[in-house]
Amino acid sequence: MAYQFDKIIDRQTSHSVKYDMLEEKFGRKDLIPLWVADMDFETPDFIIQGIQKRLEHPVIGYSIKPQEYYQTIQDWLWQKHQWKPAHEAIIGIGGVVPALALAVLAFSEPKDKIIVQPPVYFPFFESILRNDRQLVENPLKLVNGRYEMDFDDLIAKIDEHTKMLMFCSPHNPVGRVWTKAELEKLAQICIENKIIILSDEIHSDLIFKAHKHIPMAAISPQAAAITITTLAPTKTFNVAGMISSMVIAENEQIRHKFLQKQADLHLFVDNVLGTTGLIAAYKNGHQWVTELMDYIECNYKIVESFLEKELPNIKLTKPEGTYLLWLDFNQCGMNDQQLQDFLVNKARLALNPGIWFGEQGSGFARMNIALPAEILKKALVLLKTAFDNKNSD
Repeated sequence: MAYQFDKIIDRQTSHSVKYDMLEEKFGRKDLIPLWVADMDFETPDFIIQGIQKRLEHPVIGYSIKPQEYYQTIQDWLWQKHQWKPAHEAIIGIGGVVPALALAVLAFSEPKDKIIVQPPVYFPFFESILRNDRQLVENPLKLVNGRYEMDFDDLIAKIDEHTKMLMFCSPHNPVGRVWTKAELEKLAQICIENKIIILSDEIHSDLIFKAHKHIPMAAISPQAAAITITTLAPTKTFNVAGMISSMVIAENEQIRHKFLQKQADLHLFVDNVLGTTGLIAAYKNGHQWVTELMDYIECNYKIVESFLEKELPNIKLTKPEGTYLLWLDFNQCGMNDQQLQDFLVNKARLALNPGIWFGEQGSGFARMNIALPAEILKKALVLLKTAFDNKNSD
């Protein structure tokens, strides 16, 4: 490997959400943080070097996105996903979560209905409810240990007030990488009912070897005409602090409405270092991502083997993408409050409670495995020890 993922980095007191908010979120600081979706790996050197080179210029003033920004994004998406949206379809924005809220404001009115597919990334719920829209749930189905979309339920819940579906692809937290057939069926339902698809594809570069991410907008011209895609290099390269994301809208009318709402809220000022980092990432990052996913898959196998041998009551949903594992503790005899207390105060681990992702996450927890294997193994031993002590009480 050209890149080092085993290096242990002290991130405490670096103003890190993952480490320095442990006490606020979990009530104590002495935990191994396996929660928020950022990695405990060094930001790649080519990104740091790109930003350092920009800092050699003595002025950091208002900036615009250069042509290179758009070309680099197009090249990355084509090489990774065989999708090349037009230059004008790409809209820079500070973050994916603000883009969710902007889309809600741009494409719906108060009391309109927006569909989500829980258990799902919790800002989906917040962006709908905080903007006075109606949240409609189309829960995923767990079939033989693998989550699927419930198309019959989706069709039954659509009416004339339904304006948008928020779609997570690959899915956070359950790790599904949707097949072409699934995407085609979902797109057809939304096309027939004139529903906009907001497709959050921020984890789309983080795919396990046996699977292939297909952008929703690449399914067909008809799908592209109703799809708004949100993307960023932040998960792929561990640069969430760069605040550099993008929205891709190939339909000119949809794009215009989004840009208008973005202008209304004055959310279009460029972050020059974020833009610089994005260009460096997408120009130089292919080998890094390949090695990263090899390491993530090895970490997954460590967890899978350990749970099978030592903690068989914890069921693991096999991931197809992302570095997030969806763990089912429902056979462990604890309600959600008891489970959270057990993980934090007995095992000394900080995982995202499954209930954060909707009531369908009751009894589950989300585990981030993008960390050095040595620390991951330590966390698993702590979990086993806590269960041993619980069972001996």
